[in-house]
Formats: sequence, C-alpha cells, structure tokens
Amino acid sequence: MSRTILITGASSGFGRDTAETLAGAGHRVFATMRDIAGRNRLPAEDLRAKRIEVIELDVTSDTSVEHGVASVLEQAGRLDVLVNNAGLGSAGISESFTADQLRALFDVNVFGMQRTLRAALPAFRRQGEGLVVNIGSFMGRVTFPFFGHYGASKFAVEALTDSYRYELSQLGVDVVLVQPGSYPTNMFASAQLPEDVARANGYGEIAAIPGKMVERLMDLFRSENAPNPHDVAEAIVRIVEQPAGTRAARVVVGDPFGADVLNEQAATVQTHLMEGLGLAQLAAVRKAEANA
Repeated sequence: MSRTILITGASSGFGRDTAETLAGAGHRVFATMRDIAGRNRLPAEDLRAKRIEVIELDVTSDTSVEHGVASVLEQAGRLDVLVNNAGLGSAGISESFTADQLRALFDVNVFGMQRTLRAALPAFRRQGEGLVVNIGSFMGRVTFPFFGHYGASKFAVEALTDSYRYELSQLGVDVVLVQPGSYPTNMFASAQLPEDVARANGYGEIAAIPGKMVERLMDLFRSENAPNPHDVAEAIVRIVEQPAGTRAARVVVGDPFGADVLNEQAATVQTHLMEGLGLAQLAAVRKAEANA
C-alpha cells in the first residue's frame, strides 16, 4: 500500500537515498530540506526530476516546520509516515566546543525532532494511525571519546523515542528508532568542529586523536570493504511496509559496536519498569479497527 511520507534532511546522505528508495517502492515522498532556492537548489531539482515532491523545511525553525508539515497535509490530504533524519555531526575535544556550538547541535538533532513531532502528531492522532521513524546512532548507546557531544544528542533521541513510543502506542501510532553504524555519508565532511582551538591545544598529544580517528574512518570508507549507506534506506523501506504493531522498537543497521547488546539489556529493564509502573499495556501499539 502506498503511503505519504515526509523526510527531513533529504538533500544528501541517508535522507536523500531514503527518499529516492521509498519513491521507487511506490510511496508518495515529500523530501524536505533548507534553502531549496539556494544552497540546496541542485539536490531539490534532482529529486523533483525523479518525481519526488520537495518542501522547504528548516528543523531549527518552529515556523518553517509547521509550514512544511501543513503544506504536505494540504497537498496530500494526509500524512502516514514521518522520518526524522535531519542531523548534524560533531567531533573533537569536548572542552573546546563552546556552549553555543552545543546548543546549535541540539537544536538540529534533538529540538528539531521535537518540532517535527509536534507538527505531525496531531494529524496522526486524528487518523488513529501513523509511523514515526527516528534516525539515531549506535553512539546513542555506546560512547566514543571525542564524539561525546554528538553522542549526547543521540542519547537524548533514545529517551525521546522510547517515551513517545509508550505515549502514542494506544493511539495507533508506531515509533521506531533506527540505529545506523558508521557509514560513508557527508556527516564527517560537514561535522561541527571545535571553535576554541586554544583549549584543544592544551591537551597536547591527545588533541591529535580525533583527527586520526576520522582519518581511519575515511580510509575504511574508501576501501573495498566500505559499508554501503544504502543499507539504511532499505531498512527504512522495510519498516514502512511492515504492518502496524509488528515493528521492532529499534533497528540496528550495520556494525552495532555493541549497541545491539545494550538494546537487549535495556529492553529487559524497560519491560520490568513498565510492569512495575502498571503501564505494561503501553509497550504494544494498539491495533485499531480502522487499521487492523
């Protein structure tokens, strides 16, 4: 069954590939991104050439998000799936990032997700059905030094996703977290770098480690054994096309770096917690008669 899907951050990387893959599978896709008349003009034109509808949407702006979601609802009459893909990377000595930089990172990776959810969920609740796919990271479960700020934002996405899944389950809305491993996308090329270089210099030889870690990743991405980022798009298509109520809470894609082990342990803890709270029923999505 064809579904109407909105994807954030669709100008490149996972977002663009997912938009093209979902459209190829027969779904109506609204690819959203910032500045479609300027910096993202070419990606927008390329997507339109593939009969994918493009909407301007900046996840850091309440007005832009609300307008973008309203535009999709006006054009399509409904929205079935929200894919929260927009994200910003970050790598370096944690102390050398300013508070403003951390605020900007969370504005995209965390607050941006809250904005799109607030804009889309009223439609899902009216329909009595819908699917939210949040793009997290294995770094939302395990911690890499020098990627702590990025990981912190993805840890936040873990908590947000769980809470929304419980709160929306009895309204017929599914919420799934996708946890990609390391893939060759533009995240590292566009990643946030520390502004306070003097602080980083105070770490001596340690300050060189983040750059070396990124170099090793780049070498892997250029090798014959490089992971294929298309894995993520394919995983999202499978999630979208699964029946409501049958989807896993989390889907690991690629090398989990131990995130899969922590997922299993956390699931057991959460099950006991929800039972202890007398809220075990919130762990399963209600299958309403309208979408059973």
